[in-house]
Amino acid sequence: MTKTSISNIIISNSSVLSWEQRKLGNLVTFSKGKGYTKKDLTEKGVPIFLYGTLYTNFHEKYDDIHTYVKMRSGSIISNGSEVVLPDSGETALDIARASWISKKGVILAGGLLILYPKDNISSEFLAYSLTYGRNHKTIATKAQGKSIVHIHKNDLENIFYRYPRNVNNQKRIIKILDKLNKCILLQQRKVKLINKLKNALLTHFISKTSSQSASKTLKDITNIRGGYAFKSSEFTKSGFPVIKIANISKNGEIEGPYSYVLSLKSDYQLAKNDIVLAMSGATTGKIARVNSNNIYLQNQRVGYFVNNHKIDYNYLYYLLISDQFKRQLERILISGAQPNVSASDIEKFKFVILKSKKQQSKISTLFKHIDYALKAGNNKIHTLIQIKQFLLQNMFI
Repeated sequence: MTKTSISNIIISNSSVLSWEQRKLGNLVTFSKGKGYTKKDLTEKGVPIFLYGTLYTNFHEKYDDIHTYVKMRSGSIISNGSEVVLPDSGETALDIARASWISKKGVILAGGLLILYPKDNISSEFLAYSLTYGRNHKTIATKAQGKSIVHIHKNDLENIFYRYPRNVNNQKRIIKILDKLNKCILLQQRKVKLINKLKNALLTHFISKTSSQSASKTLKDITNIRGGYAFKSSEFTKSGFPVIKIANISKNGEIEGPYSYVLSLKSDYQLAKNDIVLAMSGATTGKIARVNSNNIYLQNQRVGYFVNNHKIDYNYLYYLLISDQFKRQLERILISGAQPNVSASDIEKFKFVILKSKKQQSKISTLFKHIDYALKAGNNKIHTLIQIKQFLLQNMFI
């Protein structure tokens, strides 16, 4: 389903639903949280919702609270209908967020503005609609201050708030978003389990000693080619893309933006599936593969693991992303302003390697299938999140 078709659904539903606009102060009553800071937290006690949670772990709905305090007299206790906002923050946009505390018996701490919706407003709809769309922008304009911005009850009371007149229609909208949230959570759990399986299999197949395996150094099976020291004056806005250490991301991908050169250095070409290593900088030791059919060039401090056919090259990749590699890397990293490694140090790393290239190929094929499943799962999560963001920006008009 495209964003255009989703937009048409939203527009058609909006015309069917009967919407009205009133001042927020006519639809909710206001209160404030009271007392408590992080210093008051205990391992057990009465659950508490702290102001800072809206920034460190934001959700539109909280139904499970895992922070506790010893309750003091005069505390504000939730009844399951409250919608809370922070009364201060670093920026105006930060402060324009609201959450429904659906759990009863939760202490609502200081720094929270509390809204109690009347019968014609759903708590969860109120939380979503104040956090996204037109109301989010309106609240942001009411925030006052410079280094720290604040918002007050009087600021919110006079906001013109638009909502479906029928509370059941409000709940229908939230039901769509809840289902989408559950789909995202389920897919994230699947990806997490697949990753767990992959790591367990890597440990099993890459470190298991048997009569079919042998201990070898990386130098026995490959060597690391250094990159070319391009001068800054050689870089242009078009030509052949150059892979620098900055292009090797923390998640093991090669990403732009790239620098380009006009001259093709044939001794420093990189092709699809070539394995590279960041040898200095913030991602020192990170392994990545070229994932495009483009011809790339290799910059200095980027190492290339040469495919000399002594080992299945895909199997080599999985050796290099295993815990065995990471543990040996940690022992040689030179700490300082900019960590770095040398090719000679990396080539001394030892691994338990299957002797048969046929068996190596079978293992690498298994991991390739797992990687395909991970990529498909992550793509699905990305699509679902995009759909959710689109709906949030267009449903609360």
